Amino acid sequence: MSKRIPRVNQLLKKEISQILLREIEFPKGVLVTVTRVESTPDLRESKIFLSIMPEENKDKITDFLNKKIYFLQQKINKRLRMRPIPKIIFFKEEKTKTAARIEEILEKLKRKEK
Repeated sequence: MSKRIPRVNQLLKKEISQILLREIEFPKGVLVTVTRVESTPDLRESKIFLSIMPEENKDKITDFLNKKIYFLQQKINKRLRMRPIPKIIFFKEEKTKTAARIEEILEKLKRKEK
């Protein structure tokens, strides 16, 4: 099995994280983290999953980044030496919220046992 897709996902995660950190101005107090990248097998498209804190800013920040997609895509195209370069799309990470909820439930159960 090819290792190319996981390597491309890791590379995109690293590069997009750096671009978001250094070149995008977010409102004060907003933290944006790239949690994972999922590219299609043909590398035409990559879904970029973001964890955004505080939670109430998720929709606003995701919409903001999707409006800046042309700028971000240009930055990625310049940085990466590969073909094809996937088209990026941003999504809100929902798995981290689910994981946090599970942790919360487990903590409650532990306290009840004591």
